Amino acid sequence: MNHYRTAALDRLAAADPGLVRLRLAGSAVLGIVLAVAALLPTHVPLTVMLVGAIAAMMTAFTVNDPTPGAQAVTLVLAFLTGAASITVASLGSAMPPLDSVVFVLLIFVAVYAQRFGARGTALGSIGFFLFFFPMFLQAHLAQVPQLLMALGVGVLANAVVRFVLLRHNAEAEFLRVRRAFRARLAAVVRATEAHLAVNGSERTRKQLRSAISRLHECVLLIEDAAPDVVDARAADRLRRRAIEVELAVQWLAITVQRTCSDELTTDVRDDLIARLARFRALMERDPRELPLISQTGEYSRMLVEGSRIDEHAAPGDGVRKALAELALADDRAQRAAAPESAPGPLDSGDDDDEPTPAFAYDNRTRSAIQAVVGGGLAVLGGELVSHQRWYWAVLTVFVVFIGASSAGATFVKGVRRLGGTLIGIVGGVLLALLVGGSTPATLALILVCVFGMVYSARVSQVVMAFFITSMLGLLYSLLGTFSLEVLWIRVAETAVGAAAGILAAVVIVPVRTRSVMLDDISAVLDELAEFLEHARDLLAGEQNVNIIELSRDLDRAVEQVRTTIEPLTHPVNLRSARRDYGWHVLTTLETIAFRARHVAARAQPGQLAGPTADRLRQFTGRLLANIDVLRKALDAPGGPPPGTLVRDDGTPVSDRVEQAETRAVLSSLSHLDEALVSLARVFGLQATDPRAPAKK
Repeated sequence: MNHYRTAALDRLAAADPGLVRLRLAGSAVLGIVLAVAALLPTHVPLTVMLVGAIAAMMTAFTVNDPTPGAQAVTLVLAFLTGAASITVASLGSAMPPLDSVVFVLLIFVAVYAQRFGARGTALGSIGFFLFFFPMFLQAHLAQVPQLLMALGVGVLANAVVRFVLLRHNAEAEFLRVRRAFRARLAAVVRATEAHLAVNGSERTRKQLRSAISRLHECVLLIEDAAPDVVDARAADRLRRRAIEVELAVQWLAITVQRTCSDELTTDVRDDLIARLARFRALMERDPRELPLISQTGEYSRMLVEGSRIDEHAAPGDGVRKALAELALADDRAQRAAAPESAPGPLDSGDDDDEPTPAFAYDNRTRSAIQAVVGGGLAVLGGELVSHQRWYWAVLTVFVVFIGASSAGATFVKGVRRLGGTLIGIVGGVLLALLVGGSTPATLALILVCVFGMVYSARVSQVVMAFFITSMLGLLYSLLGTFSLEVLWIRVAETAVGAAAGILAAVVIVPVRTRSVMLDDISAVLDELAEFLEHARDLLAGEQNVNIIELSRDLDRAVEQVRTTIEPLTHPVNLRSARRDYGWHVLTTLETIAFRARHVAARAQPGQLAGPTADRLRQFTGRLLANIDVLRKALDAPGGPPPGTLVRDDGTPVSDRVEQAETRAVLSSLSHLDEALVSLARVFGLQATDPRAPAKK
């Protein structure tokens, strides 16, 4: 029984690193309970009480500033924004044309506000939804004082939950993230077992890729959480060790995939799978209870077997050696996570982020314009479906545009929203029939739906839409207006809103997925150029800089490309050539980021100083020149090639390298060079080889 309990906890930790989504969903539910409990003695109408509950839910869901002080300021601004929205919405109910006009204009404000970061997104969403819900609840102008009181109670309830009852505990969250890291590390090893067991397949390859991506996300969370628990020196060492584990995991995955192409006997394959399973058993435990892996007999056996492997390796020895390297990296990471660890520091660079301009015509502004046009079309189409519930169509337009940066992203979100709503119809009907008019049961299921909606919001639009639609069915039941016809109107309005949003995104100043992708790739190249410049200075002994942090900036830029390129790689894209194109671009960028992480983890100050420094400068100078050529090609897509890339001439940076760390750095720089040339070919650029004879 304990085994299944431990496995379940590991799966939960892996699915939600740090239990951040669980805490967020719990905050929303607990805030609603406190708000309703505070409003019950006042005997206000049900609609007023629901506004308080909605305010508690929305502030828990949207306010996520990095510090408690910033969160408190945003909560105050959220009350002021919500009060203005409720007042205008109540005024609009008395003047029907006004409510639709203001509602559509609010879409522009909410979408445009995303350019101001977390606070802008939170206030825009709160303003929009606290205009929507009074319309949904058919609030009147005479109820405004009560509604504002309920709004204040809801915001205050969230503040109590946020700062008192479920206050952020940095040490506990760091421990939970570490547990999630171990669970996700075990998931990668489990995926390699599955891939090896079937001798490689497309399905297991995708599972392995997904597991590695989730581990990478967890490594970033460790790096973000560490400075709140340990000092800057310890945090820097932990970053380095976490990267080493991630690199070792990726190398194990690569080795397993290569091994699948070899001729393996059944005994060898079974032996490798058994070794992976034994190693995984050491991963799936709580970091507080787990001894250092170096204190186990399995660790010693892995290192001894890995050290015996040479250039005459037998089949499967590559996996054994990769597993030994992973065990060694994990041991170092566990030691670095101990509070008494004392690392060698590298100074971090200054934060030179430029302030966001308040007014600018860019992709975000174009999305806001598209949202307004889509909202206007949704009002017209929604009125044709239902004169009373047209606002559902406008709400759908807002949802598909919030967070979407291109027409393709809007289309994908629209499809997901409609699919989740269709499934939610079934859930809403079944839940409404299940409660049978019982108010306590209805309220309990509404809280369950709120929890599911908030918990799934960051990972699945379909699941979130399912819980929203199910919750609305229960709300209609609570208000005494539930019917199957009402839910089908909801589906029709959602379809109208999705169609209006997609039409506006495609026709009105369209933001093409490829255009946004090119901009994001340019940002990746900018980060790569900065990384190479500082890595050169560090290796040559000219400057002591934190290139680990720079490698993480590169990682985050690649992650943005992953988000942008999703419409190309998503199954909803029926053109296989475009899906292959998207996957090739993404894979190449991930290779670049992987090699940069490898350099960052191994590089030391002055590692290539002396006679090799000049050759290092020539090598990195050629890479930087190639990056400039590629950037010019991205700035003018479809135009004549701005030049050609120059490949490596084959001259080694160092004629003789004895240290393994230095060999690893040089190897990764060489592979990074190859990946950059591969990326250039995607965009039609050619690469010349200086060793080739000149044409006469």
